[in-house]
Amino acid sequence: MLAYPQIDPVLLSIGPLDIRWYSLAYITGILLGAYYINRLIAKDTTFKGLNPFDDMIFYGILGIIIGGRLGYTLFYQPMFYLTHPLEILKLWQGGMSFHGGLLGMIGAMYLFAKKNRYPFLGIMDLCSAAAPIGLFFGRIANFINAELWGRVSDVPWAMVFPGAGPLPRHPSQLYEALLEGLISFIILYLLASKAKIRNQHGIIAGSFLICYGLSRFVVEFFREPDAHLGFFFEYVTMGQMLSLPMILGGIYLIFYVHKTNIKGD
Repeated sequence: MLAYPQIDPVLLSIGPLDIRWYSLAYITGILLGAYYINRLIAKDTTFKGLNPFDDMIFYGILGIIIGGRLGYTLFYQPMFYLTHPLEILKLWQGGMSFHGGLLGMIGAMYLFAKKNRYPFLGIMDLCSAAAPIGLFFGRIANFINAELWGRVSDVPWAMVFPGAGPLPRHPSQLYEALLEGLISFIILYLLASKAKIRNQHGIIAGSFLICYGLSRFVVEFFREPDAHLGFFFEYVTMGQMLSLPMILGGIYLIFYVHKTNIKGD
């Protein structure tokens, strides 16, 4: 068993203002993601004039926040928020869903693409290629916050997380950082490095859906399910149920792009 590293979730306090690792992870992920998108844009004349540091980031952040919060209320605690609707606005209390944030991002990028006359699937390729960067830092922040811990285990690297009881558990946040973040980024980076794939808008987006869906589905076997939800059908978690449509959607998108053999949509 390994000792859990006690890291203060608050990186720095300036008067009443607390700068948390979690906030820093979001900011770092967004900025590095935008920088990487800029690198990809330089290789594709389709996006001439596009600057991700302008409206694109604004649309993306708005989509993630609105979608992530609404997704959490609908997927994880619908009855509570149905009877306490004002609680939805209390973002500082936590409660965000990646799958909801993904839907919010898709909606926001659709509006952005149509407004600026860029191919929607091409824009989604750019966002998908950069997404693992934010996922990596986000999962590291989950680990620092000692949240979303894994199931009880006796593996040599298991840890006792604060607030999770006395038994050692899988550091599932690190598993997710590795699979959803680092490995997914490498796969998508290799795909994005090929001009033929970049020119078939939708391949990278579909590959991201598959990578994340598979990664999350696997890690859910090691991650403790939400206490108020538990298991469905005795073995399946909500995270796995939400990841299956991502995998199927990614496969469909790739086949659709190959079949139509078009650039963009």
